[in-house]
Amino acid sequence: MARCDTCGNDYDYSFVIVRGSEHFTFDSFECAIHKLAPVCGHCGVRILGHGVEVRAPGGLHGSIYCCAHCARSAGEGRVVDHVQT
Repeated sequence: MARCDTCGNDYDYSFVIVRGSEHFTFDSFECAIHKLAPVCGHCGVRILGHGVEVRAPGGLHGSIYCCAHCARSAGEGRVVDHVQT
């Protein structure tokens, strides 16, 4: 059995997620999401899908938002929603 890195539960069906050189042990997807999912830079929700990342030109990482609306609300005017024409 292994102890969950989020809640501390010692569970016989735990699993490990590897991200780069880091290893995390969890007892549920809920705990994995709580620990690893990014948070929207505007509204604070956990981002479970792709989200929207806005980078400065030439930058490697930027701010991440759950949607284009939140990105625009945070002042990122370059982000547009996917619309049909």
